[in-house]
Amino acid sequence: MLCERGAIIFVFKSCLKPPEYNSKMSSSVPADMINLRLILVSGKTKEFLFSPNDSAADIAKHVYDNWPMDWEEEQVSSPNILRLIYQGRFLHGNVTLGALKLPFGKTTVMHLVARETLPEPNSQGQRNREKTGESNCCVIL
Repeated sequence: MLCERGAIIFVFKSCLKPPEYNSKMSSSVPADMINLRLILVSGKTKEFLFSPNDSAADIAKHVYDNWPMDWEEEQVSSPNILRLIYQGRFLHGNVTLGALKLPFGKTTVMHLVARETLPEPNSQGQRNREKTGESNCCVIL
């Protein structure tokens, strides 16, 4: 196809989303639930529905108990080592999806990793103090 200035315009059918993608994405998430798209380090993804009252520990247990077949190579030995990362931060086990103020009826993306322990909540602040030489002690003269 040629336009007025002589530029060629290509129309690619491959740019259209395949039907199975459209039907998957068009399925609505219940208004009182949160759809989590979990991404493994390998890049594999899977979606799960959760209640806003579900905690990170509840989610880890549910995913472990319903481990997807196509994640077989990444199978872990216990749900206790599964950790969720949201917006670059590890979620502690007692944090609920509702406390994160995630939108109901929508999909939220989180990373799922296997890790024995979590960093201390203030570990970044401690590192910054060590670099700058700041301390939290005071001197009484």
